[in-house]
Amino acid sequence: MQKRSIDWLTYAMLGLVIVFWAGNAIIGRAVRDDIDPVLLALLRWIAATVIIAPFAWRGLAADLPALKAGWKPVLALCLTGIVGFNTLLYIGLHGTTATNALLMQATIPGLVLLIGAVAFAQREPGWKIFGILLSVFGAAFTIFRGSHEAVLALRLTGSDLIVLAACVSWASYTALLRLVPDVRPASFVFVTFAGGALVLAAIALVFPGHHVSWNVGSILGVAYIGIFPSVIAYFLFNAAVARAGPAIAGQAVALMPIVGALLAALLLGEALHWYHAVGIVIVIAGVVIAGWADVISPSNTAKQ
Repeated sequence: MQKRSIDWLTYAMLGLVIVFWAGNAIIGRAVRDDIDPVLLALLRWIAATVIIAPFAWRGLAADLPALKAGWKPVLALCLTGIVGFNTLLYIGLHGTTATNALLMQATIPGLVLLIGAVAFAQREPGWKIFGILLSVFGAAFTIFRGSHEAVLALRLTGSDLIVLAACVSWASYTALLRLVPDVRPASFVFVTFAGGALVLAAIALVFPGHHVSWNVGSILGVAYIGIFPSVIAYFLFNAAVARAGPAIAGQAVALMPIVGALLAALLLGEALHWYHAVGIVIVIAGVVIAGWADVISPSNTAKQ
């Protein structure tokens, strides 16, 4: 099979995505006492929809027939990647640390592989699978603090399980991106953002009692999550999936614990330990191996 060069532009895009999404978890943890999870997610997608609207408006009318014809995958992507992942993540951050939530998101690449294999008969090179699973192992090593006793004594809290459910939701979104209708990226993003905001608004109306305490921190937090991890990161991530396939793009999430743990230590004062360092090395090794494997033997789904 012909080799191909490393697509550095794709990796650069994914690098920015990682930084912005790591910041999303930090903000979600930092404002947990000021804004409840459902309202935070709702405000995020309202802000993102307003920001993207001027860029999407011109081409939206031309793309509506294709979006209507492909309404099923569009709805599934809206529910998994916009409503499900973010709302569950914000709920989970009320009971677990930002570091733990970011580390658990390193399970997403393995989940993407599993969903791709089951739902789409996706085949990946053996070394790529090994690299991705190695990254997942590195995250697990950190979660369990490098101790087999911690594995045996595993007691997942409700918040941990909610974050894991969020990871499944995002892995589903990543795997389903191959079904996006042939429309302008701005049109697709606008429709999913607006749809997510409508669903969350309905949830907020059905289950009232949400609270928000406006202050400088909460205002800046909503502004950040509405721009960087929403509009900019979703454009970049969707483009990366189109260029490199869901497995490579999904594996980039495994690097998020590295950036997130450092940000959590710097901004929230969460402690770093020796097992964080070991886990980071293992995760990086897995990413390098998977990237190398993709160069020498691309998967059958890349660049679809």
